[in-house]
Amino acid sequence: MTTLFEVRPMTVSIARPAAEVYAFAHRPESFPQWAAGLGAGLTRDGDRWVAHGPDGDVHVRFSPQNPYGVLDHWVTLADGTEISIPLRVVANGDGAEVTLTLFRVPGMDDATFARDQGMVSADLARLKALLES
Repeated sequence: MTTLFEVRPMTVSIARPAAEVYAFAHRPESFPQWAAGLGAGLTRDGDRWVAHGPDGDVHVRFSPQNPYGVLDHWVTLADGTEISIPLRVVANGDGAEVTLTLFRVPGMDDATFARDQGMVSADLARLKALLES
């Protein structure tokens, strides 16, 4: 039997060309400027990064640079749990749509899932503000 998790696709429109949005957002060093979950920043550790976040350090792997707008990343928590975070930049006319697919991980209660949705929404709003300023 196939297991499917509850998901929330979360999208923001950014009035900048998709290529410019991707050029900024694909660099791991730019994530702490707009993704609050990465807290104080990232430190490179081989082919992955260590994020110094509000709940302690986690390991993050990022998709390699590509021409498709794929910004997927995977966060490995201290207990070894890996969370997939699909993230895409696609053209929308002269601008861009940035979509993050938020998965509800097993055991996550309603309040935590709602909190995570709020955090992602705020992160996407920060990305928009940075790129449109």
